Parts: sequence; structure tokens; C-alpha cells
Amino acid sequence: MKQDINETNRMELTFWNQPENERIGRTTAAVFAAVLDPTLEEISDFKTAVSEAVTNAIIHAYPETEGKINMILERKGNEVTVTVIDYGIGIENVEKSMEPLYTTLPSEERSGMGFTFMEAFTDHLEVKSEPGKGTSVRLSKKMGGK
Repeated sequence: MKQDINETNRMELTFWNQPENERIGRTTAAVFAAVLDPTLEEISDFKTAVSEAVTNAIIHAYPETEGKINMILERKGNEVTVTVIDYGIGIENVEKSMEPLYTTLPSEERSGMGFTFMEAFTDHLEVKSEPGKGTSVRLSKKMGGK
């Protein structure tokens, strides 16, 4: 049965904030988007953006504990949206955290470019956070040139 590109599809993935799960999240997003027949550049950009979102949740959300991360993947027409949600410490100042080179972990040699890459490699980036309750990062990208 041929996939109708206008058909909506959605899936959810829940995983722990373990470094190895970044690769699983990034690869899952790429496979989910593959039905749109993206160019190599489109899929590479999207994987980079998703990787940054998942890495941020793994590293920053639960600095001293384990915690769950939810990833929601949605596809409608030629647009793929990935939402990465954690329930960790949250971000006190989202606007400041989105500035290039800003990092809360300079001692761990973090570049502070995560949100900058997410914004550069997607069509839309939305970040919502509440201290003590977690963060939601929503990335959208049109793919496949259709």
C-alpha cells in the first residue's frame, strides 16, 4: 500500500536520559521523515537539530538524577515535527539560553550552540520551559520538496 503524503502520522517514544539514547532519538526521527523522500541535506540538517534537542534534554534536564524524556514525532503533508519533552529542572531564562555561545555548563566544554543549530537547521523552533517542571522543544521542517 502506497503512503499518502497528505496522511497524518504520529508516534511517541519515551526513553531515559542516557547518552546512548541520543543516537536512538536522532535515528528514529530520520527514519520517520524518510517517507517524504528528503534530500541528503534535509535529512542531515534535521538529524542534527533533533540530536541537539535530545542532547540538551539528556545533559541539562536532570543534572544529578535519571529522568524520562518523551519524543513525539508528527508528520502532515511534507512537514515533520519533533517535540522533545523533559520533566527536569527547566530553563530559568529561555531567551538567554537561546543566545549563541551561552551555556550553563562551561566546565564540561559545552559550546552553547545547541539552540542556534536547531534554529538554523529547521523551519520552526519553539521552546517552552518552566523552572522545576521541565522543557519542551518543538522542531518543524518541510522536506522532500513536494
